[in-house]
Amino acid sequence: MESVRGIAAELHDRDLPSPVVPSLWWFELTRPALILGSTQSDSVVDHESCRQGGVDVVRRHSGGGAVLLVPGDVTWFDIIIPRSHPQWDDDVSRAAWWVGEAVERALGDETLTVHRGPMISSAWSATVCFAGLGPGEVTRGGAKVLGLSQRRTRDLIRYQCALYRRWDPVLLAGLLAPGGPSAADLEDVVGVAELDLDALVRSLGKQ
Repeated sequence: MESVRGIAAELHDRDLPSPVVPSLWWFELTRPALILGSTQSDSVVDHESCRQGGVDVVRRHSGGGAVLLVPGDVTWFDIIIPRSHPQWDDDVSRAAWWVGEAVERALGDETLTVHRGPMISSAWSATVCFAGLGPGEVTRGGAKVLGLSQRRTRDLIRYQCALYRRWDPVLLAGLLAPGGPSAADLEDVVGVAELDLDALVRSLGKQ
């Protein structure tokens, strides 16, 4: 396990381990950032509002919608496994289940559910990550608690994971371009949770 502090652009662009070994990167963000999916158009962003609010606009290497990361409001970590890892699965959907299961155990909340079905889209899921639901993600009463994405190569999978300690739909809606979702549209898409690092490490150790 490695704890890393920095800005979102640096953390997303960290060099992957070589040789590839199972790794857990626990990130501490120093500046707020709006993270776009790898193929997402930056036309969804109100760049002037981001500039005025001191919010970096960063593109990650995995797909999906935008994620707002604010220091202190979000728990962000990456898990990296090599092809030789017992949890490796060539099935992209099934490959994420074990991550959700580990987070579910670490949170110890019986109301949580790991999504093992296909991708579920909504009116705003192409714009905002937490407005949709993918395999391995965790929900509580329909609200997403764990959001995750995968970056895959021939030799490794990098899972990027986020949980909100606090959720501010007004802030996110104000950073998106006109025509995007309102704060009311986003109010109920997130379920907040406090994930303890030690509990996550213990849960991953059971894999």
